[in-house]
Amino acid sequence: MPVDVPALARSLTAEARETNERRLLVLAGERERGYDILESVLDTLSVPISGTTLVGPDDRLRCEQLLQARAGDLLGTTRDLVALDAHEGLRPNALGAVVGTVDGGGLLVLLTPSLADWPDHCGAFEQSLAVAPFGLEAVTGRFRRRLVETLRSHRGIAIVDLGTERAEDGGPRIEREGLVRPAPRVSRQTDPRSTVPADPRFPLEAYDACLTTDQADALAAFESLVSAESATEQTSRQRALILEADRGRGKSSAAGLAAGTLAAEGVSVLVTAPRWRNAREVFERARELCTTLGCVRADKSSLEYVRSNERNVSDSKSRVLETTTGGRVHFLEPAAATDPTVLEAADVVIVDEAAALPVRTLESFLVADRIAFVTTIHGYEGAGRGFSVRFRDRLAESDHTLEERTLTEPIRYAAGDPLEVWAFRALLLDARPPVEQLVADARPERVEYQRLEPETLLADETLLREAFGLLVLAHYRTEPNDLARLLDAPNLEVRALTFEGHVVSVALLAREGNLSAERRAAMYEGRRVRGNMLPDILTSQLRDEQAGAPAGLRVVRIATHHAVRSRGLGSQLLECIREEFDDIDWLGVGFGATPGLVGFWRDSGYRTVHVSTTRNEASGEYSALMLCPTSDVGHRLSERHTRQFARRFAAVCSDSLSDLEPDVVRAVLKSVGPDTAPSLEMTDREWQIVASAAYGPGLFDVDPGPFRRLAMQFLLERPDAVSLSEREQRLLVLRVLQGRPWSAVADRLDYHSAGQCRRALGEVYCPLVDQYGTDAALEVRERFADD
Repeated sequence: MPVDVPALARSLTAEARETNERRLLVLAGERERGYDILESVLDTLSVPISGTTLVGPDDRLRCEQLLQARAGDLLGTTRDLVALDAHEGLRPNALGAVVGTVDGGGLLVLLTPSLADWPDHCGAFEQSLAVAPFGLEAVTGRFRRRLVETLRSHRGIAIVDLGTERAEDGGPRIEREGLVRPAPRVSRQTDPRSTVPADPRFPLEAYDACLTTDQADALAAFESLVSAESATEQTSRQRALILEADRGRGKSSAAGLAAGTLAAEGVSVLVTAPRWRNAREVFERARELCTTLGCVRADKSSLEYVRSNERNVSDSKSRVLETTTGGRVHFLEPAAATDPTVLEAADVVIVDEAAALPVRTLESFLVADRIAFVTTIHGYEGAGRGFSVRFRDRLAESDHTLEERTLTEPIRYAAGDPLEVWAFRALLLDARPPVEQLVADARPERVEYQRLEPETLLADETLLREAFGLLVLAHYRTEPNDLARLLDAPNLEVRALTFEGHVVSVALLAREGNLSAERRAAMYEGRRVRGNMLPDILTSQLRDEQAGAPAGLRVVRIATHHAVRSRGLGSQLLECIREEFDDIDWLGVGFGATPGLVGFWRDSGYRTVHVSTTRNEASGEYSALMLCPTSDVGHRLSERHTRQFARRFAAVCSDSLSDLEPDVVRAVLKSVGPDTAPSLEMTDREWQIVASAAYGPGLFDVDPGPFRRLAMQFLLERPDAVSLSEREQRLLVLRVLQGRPWSAVADRLDYHSAGQCRRALGEVYCPLVDQYGTDAALEVRERFADD
């Protein structure tokens, strides 16, 4: 008897709607047969085309279609049904994005090869894991094997084996029907008004629109962004709010209610997000509340907004909702929203899906006096960790008074939703390191060095969650794609220190180099060779065609449990790695440069060979590349590039790195090593200019060149005989190496005036002249000493 898949889909959606949960339907088998059945499912379900999205390589359905690489465009949006075509490969990040998009009562349809064959099926993503010198045959299917196991074991997931076109195979077969048949739920009545402030600034209509007490509490927190006396009063006090939640908790709706309330009071609210569609929920809630309050302007601009709010209207760069009180809710894309004049003109700024924006962009918003960052906790976007790992520290250091709220009560779907539970496990979105009590007594002498093989991790879910969770919490870029890389990529290794079986420090390592002459030549001529970051940069940017020949091991990630940091465990892990791998020529690392991190790697024997000339989008920082040689070949490579770095850095520092933090400059130069300093060659005339500025009336501005060479010599060598304070060293960096204006340097270093700053620079050069000066310089010193 033929299997009625559309009837199964109707039952799944009916149960999902009854329980306000979501369901997953897997159509496993031949691609064309899967699309035929999917179309019949769509024909039988009462799901509007505007609420349906296909994520796949082809526009096969009469609905919105996105490539997997663009699945992040769905951030902040909701759909009734999403179909994900995984026949040509599956990006784990895309899977996370579509799961977060399906609304309560909705259905996710996954089109896959036969589940028995899928682990061995290599698509585009899997091909990206085959990095030289490894071929595609070395890529494993562990991630997909684990994914299939979770599909077969979790509630709310229906699996249909489509069979083949051959009549004898019997056609589609239901492997799992996916119906949960839950017991009736006990309704939990929550009163959002229970968290309304005693003397609320916002109208009760706004709180009545909240669906949970969490949401009402978040709305109350927005009141802190405006003064008690007047919503538009300018005060000197800067305020910031962080509102975070898992997906489906109503954080964007709360932001929209706040925006609508503020606009109704005549406030100008600027809203920004990665894309307009991400902020649509904010505008919908704001418009609904302003309509309830009777203050929407029924003129051309508001009508344009209403029309632009339809799903089938393409994104534009600006949307606006205006009120009869003179207020407005205005959307701009981040590139336009970060303009300082725009930020200063806005009374309140709301950044939705903040975790998806680069840290550098988030920092730009701190120009605003009143700002709210709305973000996701367990999102699929690895860049989102930049918000938690890096940006929170920057915000804490700013002048803004900070409030934080976390929403936990689901709104879009019920608590315990099967699809969310499955996605969290399948993609390890909620992976966490071991609890503090289990590892608090870990010391270097009490831990065990372990090689964590992928099969070992696959067999031990706790070990996998601890290792991956530690990487997630400690690094801004760890994402679901990295889980697949960790399990399947042939060039990756995982090492850890464990304490009583629990992970306390973990490193993700990538084999690089050992490339053939043909590949090295191709890289030198501009071709990308995936998975070889350090050889690629040394070859393509620094023009060293032989850099890809030595075999190396790059530390991709390293993380130590927060409860046992500063005990030497990270350094011990690196030392264990160095002792184990005797078949390589170098160890290397690339990371967003901060003084502390550069110092850590320097203390572990690594030396700086390059600093990127552009900032990393996710971290907002310039990247430092460092090498630790482990063989004679590696020593020659390291020495070659540290010396080249020492020679070129001064010129780069005054150009593309002119805004690099001075303490980072000091740290990277200290990490290069004193033996790399080029010989200090200065003419008698140049020494006279420098000595005259130090001991007499000479001027730095006349000829900065010799001052720069002398500053580099000191910052590279750090001779014991010369003792300069941190402020004096920063003065050398800011004015001499980076060429920043006198007034800016004076403000940065708290000198009373540019003139005092000039005099201070002359005094800094006195001990440098004493240490390095030739007879010509010393004669100038003596002449002015006599005066």
